[in-house]
Amino acid sequence: MTPAEIIERTLDDAELQYERPREGAFFVRLPGEHKLATMTWLIVGTHSLHVEAFFCRQPDENHTEFYRWLLEKNGRMYGMSFTLDGTGDVYLVGRVALASVSPEEIDRLLGCVLTYSDENFDKALELGFKSSIQREWAWRVKRGESLANLRAFAKFADPSR
Repeated sequence: MTPAEIIERTLDDAELQYERPREGAFFVRLPGEHKLATMTWLIVGTHSLHVEAFFCRQPDENHTEFYRWLLEKNGRMYGMSFTLDGTGDVYLVGRVALASVSPEEIDRLLGCVLTYSDENFDKALELGFKSSIQREWAWRVKRGESLANLRAFAKFADPSR
């Protein structure tokens, strides 16, 4: 089986939603809890499989601590690293040799993407977007709007705490 066939079979077996916008490219939806979905590219190249997922946009504030925190995470991660694009938006990126492509390795890499994205999302938002979240919280309280999707940030966004 080719690497693309292995990936397709693995995604189908895992019942993951994905699209194939072009030959050798898979755009996979990984459902999460903190981050509702992490959209992940699996792209078969000539010699390697490229894995990439958007994590969050560039932080509004606290840049040094935010990026330092990400770099400290990189040293403890398997197969993936946090990286930045030209505007400072944050991605998870990895690359493995095509010879390593197996159902187990695809499952492991997708599990890493989901874990690193989902488990770090709330902290990243607290570090890089705290003021914006606090303003949004106050605006919603003032207008009587739902706070449901902000509850994870109540510990720093709710002034009554």
